[in-house]
Amino acid sequence: MPTPPRARKPHRIPSFLRHVGPGVVTGAADDDPSGIATYTQGGAQFGTSVLWTVFLTLPFMIGIQLVSARIGRQSGQGIAANLREHTPRAFVLAIVALLLAANTTNIAADIAAMGEAVKLVAGGDARWYAVAFGVLTLLLQVFVPYRRLAPILKWFTLTLFVYVIAAFSVHIPWATVLHDLVVPRILPSPAFWMTIVAIFGTTISPYLFFWQASQEVEEMRLHGLKAGNERTRTLQRAKRRMRLDTVIGMVFSNGIAFFVMLMGAVVLHAGGVTDVQTAAQAAQALRPLAGNFAFLLFSLGIIATGLLAVPVLASSAAYAVAEAFGWTEGLERHWREAKGFYAIIGVATIVGTGLGFTPIDPMRALYWSAVINGVVSVPIMVAMMLLAAKPAVMGGLPVRRKTRALGWGAVALMAAAVAMMGRDLLR
Repeated sequence: MPTPPRARKPHRIPSFLRHVGPGVVTGAADDDPSGIATYTQGGAQFGTSVLWTVFLTLPFMIGIQLVSARIGRQSGQGIAANLREHTPRAFVLAIVALLLAANTTNIAADIAAMGEAVKLVAGGDARWYAVAFGVLTLLLQVFVPYRRLAPILKWFTLTLFVYVIAAFSVHIPWATVLHDLVVPRILPSPAFWMTIVAIFGTTISPYLFFWQASQEVEEMRLHGLKAGNERTRTLQRAKRRMRLDTVIGMVFSNGIAFFVMLMGAVVLHAGGVTDVQTAAQAAQALRPLAGNFAFLLFSLGIIATGLLAVPVLASSAAYAVAEAFGWTEGLERHWREAKGFYAIIGVATIVGTGLGFTPIDPMRALYWSAVINGVVSVPIMVAMMLLAAKPAVMGGLPVRRKTRALGWGAVALMAAAVAMMGRDLLR
């Protein structure tokens, strides 16, 4: 008898896409072009003496993002929707308005940096490259449903490894690096503390809270799950997945930040370059000091991280506004089903892109958006920690004691950062 044909194995989703989720995308989006500029400037200005900051913030970042994920997963609603139900309306509207303004400014800075990066590599007009990137990211969000957009964003996270490769393409004095990590140096200067505040504010940003919680809700919708109707075993399994996903995502985020800051320290600071205002300037400064290979990798990384971060910034603002007003929202929904939600995405992206054609300096505006983010993150985190303690939100499965401690630690860390920022601004 002839051997029957072997049954074809069904096409499987690559392992990378199956085992990572909102946590990894959230962590990668934190290393956007404006964040790269901040980390590079920190290394360029103060050398290896600021590298310890990425390790200090890591546990607190993990804690507060775990709280965000748990609120979304166990309540079946995003952060703003829960705030609307449990806090005064004026508080919710103020938080959402500030978040929308800060995210739009951040989009402007990121898109401008992407355009400048292309100009460095290929020449031409940076503003029109920025327009092309703005249009591309807007089309991705409006016309690509979440089930297809999520894998694209996940693959984009891998592009951040270019900063690791770039760092290992130059000489690194590991003895000095390890010493400054074990024995942190604190410099008694206002500029040093302002840099620390900027690093903290870049690492723990409010838009990340809203994004990760909303993406957990999107994942539930994608799999036909509803909060309150799940078996305890299913929910416990989801919590384990969230914990692993978030820890990996935040370690990945801060690991990339470490290598970006390291490049600024061992190349720019060591080469006498101590003032870097944008990510594109950082790439340009690297060229004569570290060679064309490091320059090219750094430039391509700016473009790739921008393509990841801009959709996250625009969508997180849209989720917050839509949830605050009770509108239909979700990247999996067709734009006709959620017109208000997609309108916010469009406005944030278009206005952010258009700021590059005005006299407004996107990087100066970004400074003030960082101030806004730093100030607004504290009451948002306090509200989140209070929500996480409510059975009406968490479904009788409160956040673990260790995670609560880390979450409140993040509140204390950011409150101290805001206090230091206020002290220096009032001088």
